[in-house]
Amino acid sequence: MQDKSILSDIVTPLLYWYASEKRELPWREDRDPYHIWISEIMLQQTRVEAVKGYYTRFIEALPTPAALAAVSDDALNKLWQGLGYYSRARSLKKAAIEIVGKYGGSLPRTYEELRSLCGIGPYTAGAIASIAYGLPTPAVDGNVLRVYTRLLADDRDISKQSTKDVVTAALAAIYPSGEDASNFTQALMELGATVCVPNGAPHCDTCPVAELCRAHTLQSEQSYPHKPPKKARRIEEHTVLLLRCGDKYAIRKRGEEGLLAGLWEFPSVKGHVCAKDALAAFGITQAAHIEPTPPAKHIFTHIEWHMQGYYVALAKEIPDLLFVTKEEIEGRYSIPSAFKAFLALL
Repeated sequence: MQDKSILSDIVTPLLYWYASEKRELPWREDRDPYHIWISEIMLQQTRVEAVKGYYTRFIEALPTPAALAAVSDDALNKLWQGLGYYSRARSLKKAAIEIVGKYGGSLPRTYEELRSLCGIGPYTAGAIASIAYGLPTPAVDGNVLRVYTRLLADDRDISKQSTKDVVTAALAAIYPSGEDASNFTQALMELGATVCVPNGAPHCDTCPVAELCRAHTLQSEQSYPHKPPKKARRIEEHTVLLLRCGDKYAIRKRGEEGLLAGLWEFPSVKGHVCAKDALAAFGITQAAHIEPTPPAKHIFTHIEWHMQGYYVALAKEIPDLLFVTKEEIEGRYSIPSAFKAFLALL
């Protein structure tokens, strides 16, 4: 059976399956391109269940691209707090500013114009163009790559851009248009998320296209997709200071470049150092009380932080650090989840 024939034959059964089996998700309540854009960016590297609450709060606070373009960085980061990968939020705001200035506050209607916006790659542009505007533009993410490689028993390395280009072109050749394009994009995503799942055996008994699937016929579903082993994460050591003066705690803003750029954090130094050396880095020579905190660890995509900490009582506030109450931290300042263990000690 030819590859194109298999792909053509999955369209109708997938559309019927999606109509009856799709999950009820808040971003599926309409086909507003702004809603689709926000949801797709949030769903990158984040589970659906975790995104639901964030999405609803975000749309309520920032209902339009104009509102997003005008929001302060601190308010935006607070809305995003807990989702991680904060560069996504920064890119959203940059794109919103361009949407307001160049497109009158509405997302552009072509794939090429969507691609030109900050933070919108081929997948997100394809998702918005097909779901919102009914254009026959595939949106190829990890779910779709997994479905495709199992359907065709294709052993290409899915981490390579060349593989994504091949899959995109193959799907584009059979893509429906109009409302069917919208539903087909979501059906492929849904199949990969709920049936043709990663990290375990797929649910082939409930798959609407199992009879067309080469990997299923060969009983080799879990041999696909092919991807190289993950590289070991780089380990970094940090010493974190919980500096308290009265009922206030010291925080500082990180630089505008690099990991967790522009976010607030507890003062810290690189390496595992003694309390005296950590305090000296901030010009502190005396403290009313010092005690170690339990160690903590946080895992980023390619880096792993191993943190030790000290709880320090000060007689006076330190220049160059901002001292705020616990209530202010919770309500106004975005402290990344990397410091979650230390937040719990306040």
